Amino acid sequence: MIAPAIAVAALVWLCLLLVSPNGPTSLSAVMYGIGSFLCHQNPERSFHLWGFQLPVCARCLGIYAGFALMASAHAGTSLARRFRPRPLTPASARWVFAIGALPTAVTLVLEWSGGWRGSNVVRAIAGSVLGAGIALVVMSVVATLHYSGCEPRRPTAPSQLPPHI
Repeated sequence: MIAPAIAVAALVWLCLLLVSPNGPTSLSAVMYGIGSFLCHQNPERSFHLWGFQLPVCARCLGIYAGFALMASAHAGTSLARRFRPRPLTPASARWVFAIGALPTAVTLVLEWSGGWRGSNVVRAIAGSVLGAGIALVVMSVVATLHYSGCEPRRPTAPSQLPPHI
């Protein structure tokens, strides 16, 4: 039951990011404070809602949105039991992550080389592919956890103090 909890947490985080510009002042302050630790928050690289900048840039928002949507889809299929996603092998997990990171890496290289100024929509789309890839890897790992198969702890004998000399 960890997968649905991860999906719900990711969706709540995404909703909080989107509501922050028009939310209560205390919530907005917390979200922008957290966002300052996670992201550069450059205004020209961020989406604006209701005339206010979001707490994270477009690329980060795309990563969180891609993660939330893929985690929700993965958890939903697991709950429905119609289709049980197969766990990824370590090698395939690396490939999923690498392929997911490729669009973001390309946009970063093009921006840093000065060959392309980029747009927030393209940054968000590239980030969403990365976020979806990360979610596939994380949810696959979570799907392999089987707590019910863990052996219960054995009782230990009470410790005794050594005798006095």
